[in-house]
Amino acid sequence: MTLREITEEFLLYLSAVRGLSKNTLIAYDNDLKYLQEFLTPDLDIKTVTSENLFLCVGQLSKQKKSSATINRFIAAVRTMFSYARKLGYLEKNPSVTLKTVKISKRVPKFMTQAEVHNLCNQPVNHELLWKTRDHAIFTMLYSSGCRVSELINLNIDDFIDGGRAAIVTGKGDKQRRVFFAEESRKALAEYMKDRTRVLQTNHILEPEKRLFINQKGLPLTAGGLRYILSRYSGAEGTNNHMNPHAFRHTFATTMISNGADVRLVQEMLGHSNISTTQRYTHVTTEKLIEIYKLAHPHG
Repeated sequence: MTLREITEEFLLYLSAVRGLSKNTLIAYDNDLKYLQEFLTPDLDIKTVTSENLFLCVGQLSKQKKSSATINRFIAAVRTMFSYARKLGYLEKNPSVTLKTVKISKRVPKFMTQAEVHNLCNQPVNHELLWKTRDHAIFTMLYSSGCRVSELINLNIDDFIDGGRAAIVTGKGDKQRRVFFAEESRKALAEYMKDRTRVLQTNHILEPEKRLFINQKGLPLTAGGLRYILSRYSGAEGTNNHMNPHAFRHTFATTMISNGADVRLVQEMLGHSNISTTQRYTHVTTEKLIEIYKLAHPHG
């Protein structure tokens, strides 16, 4: 059996038997495609050695991939070769000696209120792409604390309570309710007018269910959203490059700083483990200490 064949069978197993979400399957597919490219797709899996896999991981490191990306790749490779071993395609699993790399616990990057206000209004003040859409995206990311994948997969009929909230599908296909403040609802209403015009211009007769679209009337992708943010937070905009996740971090730190219960914030963010949410309590504590040292005469 070749590397290509085991990959195809394994992905089918993950989808049909384990029922993994679309985004998780895409991540597995991307990681295993990289393995095929490095070792060649038609390589017999029985000839794959531990050394081959170590070299592949080393190549990722040389490309300056993050520790999280490398660990995700290692997990995908381990799981696939474990699957092949259990089904008798291999006598020995070459991936058992692969060790994950240590991830340093970094403080989540978040924006100040002035920074987030400035960035949210960049599309209005400096129209670079699509003013109403981009303004709606930024304000909705900050207002709801959504992940990028959750926002771009949002459908028009997912909204409830007169547009004040929506049901999003997060990691593991778990659904939760997220909320949108008045500013983001107003921005969304303005975008919806333009959205109709773009669909008509592109002669798209059957209404697109996805909320956010590109100028061609097609669903916006995660890569497309990251590009949009890079334009407005890059040299043409604030000149302070931001990752879309910074909106989510800022949402969490703002909520906790203003006294929201950490378990409530956990539910709003869709974290399965409260320890993930508690990172933001450390951030706000550090910020308080910083402010104290600057403001207190004996600080």
